[in-house]
Amino acid sequence: MISYRQTLKKYIKPYKGYIALSIVTNILAALLNLLAFSLIIPILKILFQMTEETEVAYTPLNSIAESGLEGLFLKIETLLNNVNYYISEMIASLGTSKALVVLCLYLIVMTIIKVGVTYWSLWSLIPVRTGVVRDLRNQLNHKILSLDVGNLGDERKGDILARISGDVGEVEYSIIDSLEMVIKNPILLFIYLVALFLISWQLTLFVLIVLPLSGYVMGRIGRRLKRESLEGKNRWGLLMSMVEESLGGIRVIKAFCAEDKLYKRFCASNEEYRKITASVYKRQQLAHPVSELLGTTAIALILWYGGHLILTGQSSIAAPTFIYYLIIFYNVINPAKDLSRAAYSVQKGLASMERIESLLAIENSVKSPHAPQPLHFEKEITLQNVSFAYRMGIPVIDNISLTIPKGTTLAIVGSSGAGKSTLADLIPRFWDVNQGRIMIDGVDIRQVDLKELRSQIGYVNQSPILFNDTVYNNIALSPKKVSKEEVYEAAKIAHATEFIEKLQEGFQSNIGDRGEKLSGGERQRLSIARAILKNPPILIFDEATSSLDNESEKLVQDAISKLLKGRTTIVIAHRLSTIVHADCIVFLENGKIAEMGTHEELLALGGHYAHLYQLSAKS
Repeated sequence: MISYRQTLKKYIKPYKGYIALSIVTNILAALLNLLAFSLIIPILKILFQMTEETEVAYTPLNSIAESGLEGLFLKIETLLNNVNYYISEMIASLGTSKALVVLCLYLIVMTIIKVGVTYWSLWSLIPVRTGVVRDLRNQLNHKILSLDVGNLGDERKGDILARISGDVGEVEYSIIDSLEMVIKNPILLFIYLVALFLISWQLTLFVLIVLPLSGYVMGRIGRRLKRESLEGKNRWGLLMSMVEESLGGIRVIKAFCAEDKLYKRFCASNEEYRKITASVYKRQQLAHPVSELLGTTAIALILWYGGHLILTGQSSIAAPTFIYYLIIFYNVINPAKDLSRAAYSVQKGLASMERIESLLAIENSVKSPHAPQPLHFEKEITLQNVSFAYRMGIPVIDNISLTIPKGTTLAIVGSSGAGKSTLADLIPRFWDVNQGRIMIDGVDIRQVDLKELRSQIGYVNQSPILFNDTVYNNIALSPKKVSKEEVYEAAKIAHATEFIEKLQEGFQSNIGDRGEKLSGGERQRLSIARAILKNPPILIFDEATSSLDNESEKLVQDAISKLLKGRTTIVIAHRLSTIVHADCIVFLENGKIAEMGTHEELLALGGHYAHLYQLSAKS
């Protein structure tokens, strides 16, 4: 379970300079506040015409020989005595009225300085707040992009979105917002408590008994809040997942008239989230009245005890000093209340931080080796006794061995669920084999750097993956630098320029979410243009034309034919007419190779492939 200290240590380390500046300025602000309000004593004495029974004399600080804590206390006491001496001299020379004006002006000037220093302390935390939130979002986005396919399949997309939006926002508004209180309030409490102890140790010992009791009560409430907040965040992630699934499957929902069913499911989950959130808010709103009650009770107790000591003559301080003591104590109450509210708010933030950390802590099962071997594709791709099963444990690929010579085309056919797409996904290491190995020129692809391996492979799948961006940026997705001429040429080879030039802004036209502004054939031709621009030696086509009409298929097939020249190609085929010229055709059944050969050889065999080809020819 992550703690507040661990969170600060991990994420605030780059901003130590700003934190140090905040600590220094808060110390200055606290000392200036004490100095400003110390003038209350002489002002009250002037107003109530109180005089010292003994004459105040000036004492040089360097005349104090004692060292250590005793010497510090004596120096502070001497400093206060000297301040009283100067004030007495000023009253004697200027008179009480003018001295009062000078003291009030001095109070205003000291307050202006204190406010300026306080603002400086707040300003110093702005880079920390904005920087930590930026760093968190960057880390989460980097983690999402680096997760392998298997890990992403285990997580709800809506829950991931909830973590990068809602949870990071909660961390900002609770943990980072409370940072100012966590830095400032302990400093104020320490300095004010030292001052209180110097003024009256009897009263301060009484204070030290009252305040911890208040903190214990607030802590009990805060621990329960964290548990409920974590449950609420998980429920919010579930809601976001439902919305994300509805957006992605809106056509199916409408086709099956499932709007009411999904609406009721969402409402039921939303009601559970409302109940948890209501419970969290009830406890959160309890913080202020409870702290207000505890603070008022503490002041009442101090008034009673301090008044009793003064009235019975047992106190070493006079009434004006006691009022100054109460002012300082009131300044202790506010930081104590803020600190309790901050602790209360931090519990909510820690619940969100746990969810963020759990995502950041996910370990990828597919990794680059520590000492990768160089990749040189000159001869062949070899699959040797390859077996694979998803995490459910059901074998999808079962002991497959085959060789794909460089420059040839391998077609993979079979019924749905036979393992065609899974077999192709193993080559760019979207998944790692459970048994056997895949080699390129005799080198196991698990011993090759992932980026180097995938840079050699182009991928065009059945449902084109496009982004809500311009046509140009979707084609130029590869990290390598390309020119406008190269992008245009790739689009031309893919037969995409004919529709791109008709768009209002041409290559700079935005294609909408997942390319919704384009037809299926246009989206597929953009995917092919992207693969052409990448210019990889290995190509994987996962049923790239199965969802197209005849006219679009003809254009896309022509673009594919141009792309295949001189490349090693793996084609997952739905329409067998598109792969009759493949160098080798593999027929998969239940994850095993049932038949393998050329189109003519498999037709002559009269087995599964011949039967499937006859059915497709009739349709």
